[in-house]
Amino acid sequence: MSRPSMPDTFFDSLAASVRDLSESVTLPAICYTSADFYEFEKEALYAREWLCVGREAFLENPGDFFTTRIVEEPIIVCRTLTGEVKAMSAVCQHRAMLVAEGHGNARGFVCPYHHWSYGLDGALVGAPAMGKTCDFNKADHGLPAFAVEIWNGFIFINFDRDAAPLAPRLAKVAEAIAGYDLANAEGPRPDPAPVLPWNWKVMFENNNDGYHASRLHQGPLHDFVPSAKAEFPESLPEEAGFLRFNGTLHMDASFNATQRALLPIFPGLSDEMRHRMTFANVPPSLSLVMMSDMVIYLILRPNGPESLEMDTGLLFAPGAMADPSFGHKLDMNMAATAHIIAQDMHVDELVQQGLRSRFAPRGRYSWQEGAQGQFNRWLVRRYLATRDELGAPQSSSGKDNSNPS
Repeated sequence: MSRPSMPDTFFDSLAASVRDLSESVTLPAICYTSADFYEFEKEALYAREWLCVGREAFLENPGDFFTTRIVEEPIIVCRTLTGEVKAMSAVCQHRAMLVAEGHGNARGFVCPYHHWSYGLDGALVGAPAMGKTCDFNKADHGLPAFAVEIWNGFIFINFDRDAAPLAPRLAKVAEAIAGYDLANAEGPRPDPAPVLPWNWKVMFENNNDGYHASRLHQGPLHDFVPSAKAEFPESLPEEAGFLRFNGTLHMDASFNATQRALLPIFPGLSDEMRHRMTFANVPPSLSLVMMSDMVIYLILRPNGPESLEMDTGLLFAPGAMADPSFGHKLDMNMAATAHIIAQDMHVDELVQQGLRSRFAPRGRYSWQEGAQGQFNRWLVRRYLATRDELGAPQSSSGKDNSNPS
């Protein structure tokens, strides 16, 4: 990638977003709207960081596969005949046709265009009528493979095959959520993801914003988890994730009209964990909303500077789904959750519109927005490291890109 188009003055301005929260301001608006910045962000984050793509439970048997897409990169994730989880590009190395769509079970992947065929490990095993092509070696034309790591039952990939492991940098997060035993939690495959018309960071920030909860969501479906009971455990920007805790007014609170858990409680939860909701985050792609009886996971997949797709999944304690009344109880949870999500999405869309305005501010933070400070520190560390690696223009002409609008 060439050096970023934003001038040094823009990157210098980011320091204002990583001060103590009492002095800090939001990121410049162009971080949410600019096509140039989105291209820079692909290199700074998506080419280097671990990206969640789904659950290992989606790949129960050898040959099981699913496809996904992150920052316009089509991806296949599959279980090989030896039981290994592999991830690779879905782009045929002949003429760029996609070799797989959706999910299912296969012995390999055949490009429907010219019938080049690949094994479950991505190796090219068949290329019809290529015998007269000079110096053609099938071993040189396999599907590009990615690094894979499984964390708490979630599959992460990294386009950088030499990336440092993920789990050691998530030790604090893993310890805080260990009682959920997410590797053994159960849940259905998420429905196809909608396209959402706002920047991925608007979504990630909303997922972790304790400040708005008692205001936007005020009423009987949310008042049991007041913003005033938010806590933000310390995190370091070099770590791979961060946490937000929010105390509840009673044990085993959950989103439904009764305000109490209806489904089986995750058996490993301590009393302390049962008196709060936990928000665990592995940017840039995974956000977890954790209650005593249900976990909502959000996998964020940008597809442009002002849009994303988001896989929304649910996890439950082992055996919970076998209860004959499970569906009815879940309907009660989802009715409340859908109401809250609709409020959030309406706000997210309007925030994106506001960020396009010449009057978009670099606003100040409340103490109840501690997770935004953590997120800013995580982001800015990576933005500056990539700027230093690639270099940046020393000056700019025309509009000063450090301006928040």
